[in-house]
Amino acid sequence: MAERERLLAGSASGTFQSRTRVMSADDVSRAVKRMAHEILERNHGAAGVMIIGMQTGGVELASRLAAAVTAIEGSQIPIGTLDATMHRDDFGLRPVMPEAATAIPDDPTGKTIVLVDDVLFTGRTVRAALDAIHSYGRPQSIQLAVMVDRGHRELPIRPDYVGKNLPTRRNEMVDVNDDGVDLGEMLP
Repeated sequence: MAERERLLAGSASGTFQSRTRVMSADDVSRAVKRMAHEILERNHGAAGVMIIGMQTGGVELASRLAAAVTAIEGSQIPIGTLDATMHRDDFGLRPVMPEAATAIPDDPTGKTIVLVDDVLFTGRTVRAALDAIHSYGRPQSIQLAVMVDRGHRELPIRPDYVGKNLPTRRNEMVDVNDDGVDLGEMLP
């Protein structure tokens, strides 16, 4: 769970209380490798592909995916970060994180962009990211990779690559971290 979501989930003093570990660190590593293979298979290699991690939760996962693609393919793949805060439809209701910077390594025009996030929930962050990407250029296509798809979509957005589909209740929280994926709730 990104710091921004931690702040939104409750008071600033709230803490995430894990109820269940749904993926271990090894499970996450296997999912990253599988998604890297799927990206390469779908795009017939890494040529013209750029991986962009959505701030803040998707940045680490994007780095891991890029490293896995490099290990499989043997060549570097451009990787960047994207903060879509200014493109959100609820801008002003969510905290703006000063460390959440955008760094697009190259013009996305004509490239296949793989947007990466840790958890897909309503789809609103992805919609904002699509708008943000188009402010930098016109990609050939945009694909979406997420570690956890928890459902509850409010927009017609579907990921292309998923580590795990995890049905949840709306009030539950999903935390993707170095130790794996936990399901729980925010406590005051």
